[in-house]
Parts: sequence; C-alpha cells; structure tokens
Amino acid sequence: MKAVRLHAKWDPRPGFKLGPKDVEGKVCWLGSKVWRYPEVVVEEVPEPKIKKPTEVLIQVKACGICGSDVHMAQADQDGYMLYPGLTGFPSTLGHEFSGIVVDAGPEAINRRTNKRFEPGEPVTSEEMFWCGHCRPCADGYPNHCENLHEIGFDIDGAFAKYVISDAKYLWSLKELEKNYQGDKLFLAGSLVEPTSVAYNAVIERGGGIRPGENVVILGGGPIGLAAVAVLKKAGGAKVILSEPSETRRKLAKELGADVVIDPTKENFVEAVLDSTNGMGAKIYLEATGLPQIVWKDIEETIWRARGVNATVVIVARADAKIPVTGEVFQVRRAQIVGSQGHSGHGNFPNVISLMASGMDMTKIISKTVKLEEIPEYIKKLQTDKELIKVTMLNP
Repeated sequence: MKAVRLHAKWDPRPGFKLGPKDVEGKVCWLGSKVWRYPEVVVEEVPEPKIKKPTEVLIQVKACGICGSDVHMAQADQDGYMLYPGLTGFPSTLGHEFSGIVVDAGPEAINRRTNKRFEPGEPVTSEEMFWCGHCRPCADGYPNHCENLHEIGFDIDGAFAKYVISDAKYLWSLKELEKNYQGDKLFLAGSLVEPTSVAYNAVIERGGGIRPGENVVILGGGPIGLAAVAVLKKAGGAKVILSEPSETRRKLAKELGADVVIDPTKENFVEAVLDSTNGMGAKIYLEATGLPQIVWKDIEETIWRARGVNATVVIVARADAKIPVTGEVFQVRRAQIVGSQGHSGHGNFPNVISLMASGMDMTKIISKTVKLEEIPEYIKKLQTDKELIKVTMLNP
C-alpha cells in the first residue's frame, strides 16, 4: 500500500547527549536535537497485520495534517527539523485520523459495547500510546507516560490505507452518526484528536472556567480554534481570540468567539482590558508557538487587569525560552501550566459528545486532498496561513 513517510538523518547536534530513553539512531525524545534533513515522500509499504490479541486493524477514511507534521518536515538553518518532541524515523506520518474497523484481535474490547470490536465500527484513535503500568500512568497521567510511543511520530501512522491501533486507544464514533453522514462523519472523527488537545489544555490542565468567566486564546490555528469552541460551550462570557489572519478570525466568530483581535493592528493589552471591563481573563491559552513574542503582552495584561487568579496554559510546542517575570505571577496570584497531549480524564469521549451535541469542528477544514497530495500540502502549510486544516480523504 502507499504511505506518506518521513525520512531524516540521525546527526546529533554538537554537545547534545542522548537521554536514558533515547535509542541511538532510532528514537529521540528531543527530535530537533538529532534529526537532520527531513524529507517527506510517498512510497510503498507492506499492509499492517494484527500481531497482538488487543490490536485492531482500521481502514483509514480521513486523516488531517497537524502542525506537528509540518514542523517535522521543516528544518532550521542547520538542517535540523523544527519539531522538538518524541520522534523516530523513517515512519509513516498521520495521527489525526478516523476510519472503519476491518478486523480485531480476540481481546480487542470496544468500550461502547463492552464486547470485542466488530468490523464496520467507525472509530478514532488516541495518538499517544501510553503503557498503563509506569508511575505516571498509574497516577492517572497517561500523557506523561515514561514508555510513551506516538502514532505518526515513532510508530507508523495513518497517511495510508490501513493502520493498526490497540483497542485501549480507540473510541467509537457511533454517537456522531445522527449528526454526520458519509464522509462528514469521518472528517468530524479526524478532528477529535486535535480538539481533545485543546480540551485537555483548557479544561483539564487549565482548570476550566465557571460559566460567565472570560478567556483569551492566542493563536487561531486548529488548537486555538478548537479551544474557542470548547470554552464557549463551557460558558465563557467573553471568548477572545488574538490572531493576525482575517480568515481565522472570521472562523473563530463562527465557532463562538465574542471578540477577535488583530495583534498586528490593535494593541492586544488594551483590547483585552476594554472588552472585559478591565477584569482580564481566567485563562490565557498560548497556542501560537511564539511565546518569546506574545509573552510580554500576556504578562502586561495580567499585571494591569483587576482580576486575579489567571492561569496561562502553554499548549503550542516550541523550543524557545520564555521571559517570565516572577513578580507579576506573585502579585496577581497567577500561574503557568504546561499541557501535553489529550489522553485520559474523559477528554476523548467528552469531545465526541460535544460534537454530537452540535459543536461542529468540520468548519475548520479548509480543503480535502488525496494521499498523494499530502507532501505538497505539508509544505504549503509552512507558509499559507489561509489554510487551516487540510485533511486526506480515502475513497
């Protein structure tokens, strides 16, 4: 079968030492430190086979291009890929996917029925393959698994006809069938993963909001836009998005944003304070990936706002230092939290239920493409900010 694969050269940066979980020449938890000259190609690979009793074979129907895919294929001036996280190459890309169960092992249990998965079940999968037995997993923090693998990063992903996932990472999409038919069911299903990243950031890690509180999202990419929708559903009084792209600002309005800011033309701090009657926000979501640029404005807003107890959630991946002023967070009783991943805490089933209740995330899909077009659009997404989510549809 054809698959979209990424190849790169293992060439650790001068002075970089491998960590205890890295595997020489194969896997690194700090990918931007070792992988050089990334190249995305379409090539033939064997169809995957079920090898364990809990595994499920899925026919991929839809798979979105993530910002992580774009950054894995993008290199800095020294040729090192930009994505800073867990990676192992060569591997098939693609982790925002949905599809149909083709076959399942005898112990592959569907949580919807509490019985073995049957062929024909529409499903989506978590991207983080947590082990379930390490200390973070046992403590209830699967996103921080010590033995983590990630589909589309160091395990073959879903830019292909078929993919394998363990049943414990799968969630049925049956609940969506009343609202979505045909391809739209699978397009919606492919957005459960990125929407769950946003949900985990603002609800689980950020602590959520009381209905009537204000929130600010910096960055109108898929995660930022998903956060707009989730926080409006959660009862945000003023859901505020800061984003330079007019296309993305308009879409944020459709998803529930009350105020949109163009930070290239407006003063971010004044706009937030004006729209919240000087109170500021309960949550500030950093979803730009450019904390070194936006942090100053976040701090100034927190400092000048009359409200206290703000939480800044960092969700965008960036290998960049943040100029934190401790005095601001002490005096304003504010805090900073990091958010990684989407697993656990009811994130996936809650997002699916939100979609079933009318939260239509398919609005963020700018274009559907064929598998063979994925390398072209991974490159286009490096510069074309009018494209928000590009999704592969398999026939």
